[in-house]
Amino acid sequence: MRVVLPVVKGRDFDEFVVGSSTRLLRAAYLLTGDPHTAEDLVQDVLSRIYVGWARIDDPYAYARRALVHSATNRWRRASRRPEVALESRHDLATPGVDADRIDLLAALRQLPSGQRAVIVLRFLDDASIDDTARPFGCSAGTVKSQTARALPRLRALLAEPSESPS
Repeated sequence: MRVVLPVVKGRDFDEFVVGSSTRLLRAAYLLTGDPHTAEDLVQDVLSRIYVGWARIDDPYAYARRALVHSATNRWRRASRRPEVALESRHDLATPGVDADRIDLLAALRQLPSGQRAVIVLRFLDDASIDDTARPFGCSAGTVKSQTARALPRLRALLAEPSESPS
């Protein structure tokens, strides 16, 4: 069976992909903590945007919302399966990544999914409070309260002495 792809919908979509892929991939990586899963999420989101391109008013806002929902669905699926604990932090290390970034990624992984998503969107993706609330379908007050809970927890996690890799 041969799959026929629709005709490319113009340079606007191509320009959107080129202009936003790096930010979307960074946000997805910070939401999931896994580069391969992040790539999968971004590809899935971009394919959904491609299909609905004519109906989407703000593709970047749509993409952020879709990333958050996809990451949340991934967490829900993962909670039904036993998770294997990390034996050491060496798997977080990638060439060119400094120790502070590794510590930040490890601390982000320890936050509850909602708090992690709020921190990623607000501070690491530079979204406003309203732009952060929109993907969750919640109020600005909810974003503020999640942020108020997440920041002290993140600070405490980052202040704890890190274990040396085995």
